[in-house]
Amino acid sequence: MDIAYVSALSALGGSVIGGLISGVSTWLSQRVQARSVLLAQDKLRREDLYGDFIVTASKVFADALTHNEPQIPDIAALYALINRMRISSSARIIACADRITRTATDAYFMPNKTIQELHEMVNSESIDPLKEFSEAARDELQMIRLI
Repeated sequence: MDIAYVSALSALGGSVIGGLISGVSTWLSQRVQARSVLLAQDKLRREDLYGDFIVTASKVFADALTHNEPQIPDIAALYALINRMRISSSARIIACADRITRTATDAYFMPNKTIQELHEMVNSESIDPLKEFSEAARDELQMIRLI
């Protein structure tokens, strides 16, 4: 074989290998970037969902402490949010959300709280049924960062 052919084949082989490496590198980079975008979108969607649940649950619980007539649309919204969470959230999040909903709806069947009783509940920190849910949501959202 002639030396010129060896040089030409070596140059051609190097170009092919370089092109393949460049292509694979670009493909992997795009794949990582797309996954990062999907994770960021998922995290934002969950933050919005958890925030909506916290606002709605707080409203229902506050209403239940001071009234005996449940606001059915608010309770239905609470269950709708829980069922949306069932699609993508952990079992811990769902369990916390279910407990909050039971606590809020059970409060409608208790005597209404006076301002003095509400003040005592605030001071004893027994008025925050959402604390466990908030902590579980924070933990889950932090796990999304690690993936």
